[in-house]
Amino acid sequence: MTVLRLIRGSAALVAVVALAVTLDSGLADRGVALAFGLLTAIGELTRWSGAQARQAAPLGAAGALSYALLGADAGRSTQHGAAQVVTVVLAATLLGAVPHIWSGHTPSLDHLARRVLTVGFAAVCFQPLHNQGVFASLGGSAYALLLVALLGLTALCDAVLAAALAHSHTRWPFGPLLREELHGLLGIGSAVCATGAVMALAVAVVGLWALPVFCLPLLLTQLSVRRYAAVRATYRQTIASLARATETAGYTPAGHARRVAGLSLAVGRDLGLARSELTVLEYAALMHDIGQLSLVDPVAAGATAGLPPAEQQRIALLGGAVVRQTGVDAAVAVVVERQADPYREQPVAARIVRAVNAYEEKTRDTGPEGALRALEELRLGTAGDYAPEVVESLARVLAQPRGGREGGPHCLTPSTAG
Repeated sequence: MTVLRLIRGSAALVAVVALAVTLDSGLADRGVALAFGLLTAIGELTRWSGAQARQAAPLGAAGALSYALLGADAGRSTQHGAAQVVTVVLAATLLGAVPHIWSGHTPSLDHLARRVLTVGFAAVCFQPLHNQGVFASLGGSAYALLLVALLGLTALCDAVLAAALAHSHTRWPFGPLLREELHGLLGIGSAVCATGAVMALAVAVVGLWALPVFCLPLLLTQLSVRRYAAVRATYRQTIASLARATETAGYTPAGHARRVAGLSLAVGRDLGLARSELTVLEYAALMHDIGQLSLVDPVAAGATAGLPPAEQQRIALLGGAVVRQTGVDAAVAVVVERQADPYREQPVAARIVRAVNAYEEKTRDTGPEGALRALEELRLGTAGDYAPEVVESLARVLAQPRGGREGGPHCLTPSTAG
């Protein structure tokens, strides 16, 4: 939590200093400040309430970044500094958050901290040098490349902050989290950066009338991404419904698939799986028992871990066949089919599902000592049944606080980035 306090404290310090400097020096170019503040506030108003996306307010982010990198208004050099940029963006972000707070969707402090620090970084890199005339000799193409380079550095800074905040909250490995954030820059993150640069350049040439014109493409992109997110959410709900079929038919206990999926995702995170691999892992964990629907005689309590290897493999192959008929990604079917193979022949996701499923079955209806006994049995089975690295990862996950191994974007809603 030290990193979390450091980030929030730094953002608070930057905000206080910027506000003090702005109050002391006054607001320069008030019309420009009002226009960009209004744009940022509108972006916050249209943010994705409750969304688990990396960039929940793309229009607000683009508006804030373009103001931080604004050097002229219709050919006239602007006079606002980095402190004013942070003050205007912070005030607009808080103003745009009022309706969300009113409806019960309170923006997180992490969102505000990231916005203040990233915008402050971009403004500090650009505004002092611009106000001193350092960029005056640059040509049009060189100036545009400069803005793109600064936006790239700002996006990298924001990705590091996002990964650090996520690591502080979940204790998941920082490296995979940062890799996911950087991968997300290829999606709507690149659209935000491009729009920010284009708006700054356009306003410098034609004035504030360029803002509504260049906001439209980003609004359309945001609408498309939201629809894509809705489709992904429906897709996941369909898979979850299929997974509950074994519970409804009485083949497995209620909540078994959900518990296996949640714990499998935590283990996958601990092992550093990428976002796409985690998605396959989640779907396979939810549907890992679906092959039992093809059995004439149900397995007692749905506990397949204690069956002979040949019977486990037969049920796994039946499950893979069912998954393929549902139209789910073929990679999910492969994991379901391979979950009963010797671990040295399995993909990582199948190793995780097998170990977690066995743990869940062994700890079912047991007391506090059941978890330790189950882990010991899994360790004894690492000679051929369970992958040692997966069992040790499972032990690490179980040792974490409960909040650090449940929830997260994969457990709630699918990612919309990338």
